[in-house]
Amino acid sequence: LQKILILLQVALSVAVGKTLMILFPNAMKRYILKMGEKSRMNQNPKFSYENWGPTFFSFKYLQFVLKVKWKRLEDEAFEGLPAPNTPVVTLGGEVCHLLDFMADNRPLILNFGSCT
Repeated sequence: LQKILILLQVALSVAVGKTLMILFPNAMKRYILKMGEKSRMNQNPKFSYENWGPTFFSFKYLQFVLKVKWKRLEDEAFEGLPAPNTPVVTLGGEVCHLLDFMADNRPLILNFGSCT
């Protein structure tokens, strides 16, 4: 039932967004560029709006958003409770689980980062 509700919500927002892109292309371009500023997408001069802007509200966009939202339904982490044994992928492409890296009685430390 949750997946159906998410499907309806995302499909409606994509349909409205696509309609607005057709009716008001300049206004939607400004709106999408504003969103790009927040995520810093437009800071790369080699990555112009023409590369990523038209993908908004496309069928691939719909599929991606659905995949992410449906995957979030499986989230099991809750504050104060033990961490779930989340699947992870090694640099070699092997799928294993987070707690597979536990050794003896030592703590498992996760270090997250990013680079741009």
